[in-house]
Amino acid sequence: MTFTTPLKRLPWLALFTLLLVLVGVGLLTARPGTALAAEASPPIDSAALAKAVVAMEQLDQMRISLASTLEGRTEEPTIETMKEVCKPVGMRAIAIGKENGWQVRQVASKYRNPDHAPAKAQERQVIDLFSRHPEINGLWEPAVAEQGAGLNYYRRINVEPSCLACHGTKASRPAFIKANYPDDKAFDFKVGDLRGMYAVHLPEIQAALAVAAG
Repeated sequence: MTFTTPLKRLPWLALFTLLLVLVGVGLLTARPGTALAAEASPPIDSAALAKAVVAMEQLDQMRISLASTLEGRTEEPTIETMKEVCKPVGMRAIAIGKENGWQVRQVASKYRNPDHAPAKAQERQVIDLFSRHPEINGLWEPAVAEQGAGLNYYRRINVEPSCLACHGTKASRPAFIKANYPDDKAFDFKVGDLRGMYAVHLPEIQAALAVAAG
C-alpha cells in the first residue's frame, strides 16, 4: 500500500502532531477543524517530529526578533542591514539541517532570492494551501519521489510590521534591493500576509513509514 496524503485531506499525522505539541511541548501546529477526527496513534518517531516542530518555531522567533530591530529606524535599510537581520536566519536554517541530518530551506512564491522559489509541485501546493487557509500554521506531508522516503514538515512565515521596511510597496524598496535584485518578486506585502514557509525534510523517518505503509 502506498503511503500518500493528498493536500486536500488533512492526514492523521497532523492531528497526532497537534496533540503531541499541545500536550507535550506547548507549541501549535494547526490544521483546519474539519480534519480533527480521532484516529489511532501512528507508528512514527514522535520525538523526531516534535523536534522538527520546535526547531522551526524557534527559527521563526529568531526571525521575528531580528526583524523587530528595524522598528523605529529612520534610515533606509542597506545591504549591511540585510546581513544583520536576514542572513542569520538563513544561516541558522542551514545549521539546523546539518545538526539533525535534515534538509531545511526557506520557500516563497514571491521570492527575492531565486534559491527560495518552490522546487517541486508539493511546495507549490502547500504555499497555495497556506495562502488560502491562514489558520494553518504548519503541516506534514510524505516525501515526494525524488526525495526518497521520509516526511516533509512545512511551517508558514507571516509578514511582520518590521518586514515592510524591505517588503512594502515596489516603489518604497531600499535602493540596494532595486540595484541587486532586478527580478525581485518580494514586495507589495501587508502585515499578516503569507511571506513564505520553512520546508524541512526528515529522511530518518524511513523505517517508521515502512511500518505505516505495510
